[in-house]
Amino acid sequence: MNQTSRLLLHAPVCDILSLATTPKCEEFAEFFTNKILAIRAEIIRDPNYLQDAPNREPPTLQTFSAITEDDLYKLIKHSKQSTCSLDPIPTFRMKNNFNYISTPLLQIINTSILTGIFPSAFKTAVVKPLLKKPNLDYNTLNNYRPISKLPFISKILEKAVFIQLNQFLNENDILEKFQSGFRANHSTETALTKIVNDLRLSTATNKVSALVLLDLSAAFDTIDHNILLHHLKTWVGLSGHVLKWLESYITGRQFYISLGDHISKNHDVPFGVAQGSCLGPLLFSLYMLPLGNIIKKHNIDFHSYADDTQLYISVKPNKTTALQSLTSCLSAVTHWMSNNFLKLNESKTELLLIGPKDKREALLPSLGNLNQYLREQVTSLGVILDSDLSLKPHINKVTKTAYFHLRNIAKVRPFFSKPDAEKLVHAFITSRLDYCNALFTGLPKKSIEKLQLIQNSAARLLTKTRKMEHITPVLAELHWLPVSYRIDFKVLLLVFKAVNGLSPCYIADALSSYTPA
Repeated sequence: MNQTSRLLLHAPVCDILSLATTPKCEEFAEFFTNKILAIRAEIIRDPNYLQDAPNREPPTLQTFSAITEDDLYKLIKHSKQSTCSLDPIPTFRMKNNFNYISTPLLQIINTSILTGIFPSAFKTAVVKPLLKKPNLDYNTLNNYRPISKLPFISKILEKAVFIQLNQFLNENDILEKFQSGFRANHSTETALTKIVNDLRLSTATNKVSALVLLDLSAAFDTIDHNILLHHLKTWVGLSGHVLKWLESYITGRQFYISLGDHISKNHDVPFGVAQGSCLGPLLFSLYMLPLGNIIKKHNIDFHSYADDTQLYISVKPNKTTALQSLTSCLSAVTHWMSNNFLKLNESKTELLLIGPKDKREALLPSLGNLNQYLREQVTSLGVILDSDLSLKPHINKVTKTAYFHLRNIAKVRPFFSKPDAEKLVHAFITSRLDYCNALFTGLPKKSIEKLQLIQNSAARLLTKTRKMEHITPVLAELHWLPVSYRIDFKVLLLVFKAVNGLSPCYIADALSSYTPA
């Protein structure tokens, strides 16, 4: 397979499977394990460091409740039909034969959550190495990321616990307000809408904003189990069988590598939270709870999405001493992360100044050590931000990528029916035009027109319409809203959700009720 076809098909599978031997599986297993050990070894901790305590005594949760057969049916019914080699029978057969397996399955789950013991049989994950990008050298182990799969029944048990734990967290307002990762009604778009709106408001008042993007190295894999249990007890208020179950869940886990028909032996997982699980991201968010308090002490605004954290502060050009708070905050964050086995990747830490050009330049001498992180543009949660918040670099990137995919779709268009071709267009083109498009509100018409041309090209390709024919009837026939209307629709949707309690509180807080004069 040549380089061009590999890029086109995004499937260098035959190359990867040529590595499939038992020794190669062992090599992958040792590489992934040693990578985490090396990251933790680089972390310098303070031997006198004491873990932070919350400002208030948290409510408590000591026991989980048993679930009913109806609860179990809903959990299985709404679960993805995914099967891995650890499952004794295919998932679809479990779903189709629920009436025959419900009683023993319900007993397994309720026994686990009532006794505080997570079954050892569910603690093993099968890991498949996946190339990070299709054009990378498949012989280099560092070019792979581990994709972990867990037994289906273990994920059902996790979801039963997740529902009760998440309900407790929401009812008692324990989760960090500005953590948008893996939460209902939260997304990268709501997070970026909050951040960009704050930055634009500051620019409108002639302030300059400094935005710092922090990058962590394999954060989900390096967290310490003892520290996690401490945070769950001290910051969340978990105790009794609940804490016992979670301790049983995170400890004693193993994994093995699978390549083709070959597997490695089992390897221990002494750190981190389970990948491919629904509880893992939630536990990571709870592990990070103290960080919000540390940042707030320095009067710095922030927002997190899973392990991506962004700090920002807005200052008047003649009051640059406020930047010292940002420097102090960054130092405190680094110190906290080191003492909680989180490795801040300084080479990927980035700083963006936002505001009028003359005011940005006036601020440069006051940056001090922050100068080393200064960039002309940064990528925040998949959106390229520039100092003017014009989003021109982002729109240029979307345009380039979209036309690349359109050319590839054009090559295979003759072999697809119109409905199937439309699925391709929505997957590769529309998804990019719509991603975080609420941020495009207020952009110059010229910028929006570049995106509209992409949609026009996609519509012509799909309907086989000639270039000289008017595009408006074509879009109407496809029931596609033009790009500018899609942007307006997204904003209206965000407002609707905020008004009806279906959005993060930070979006609802940004709205003010209209009062007639």
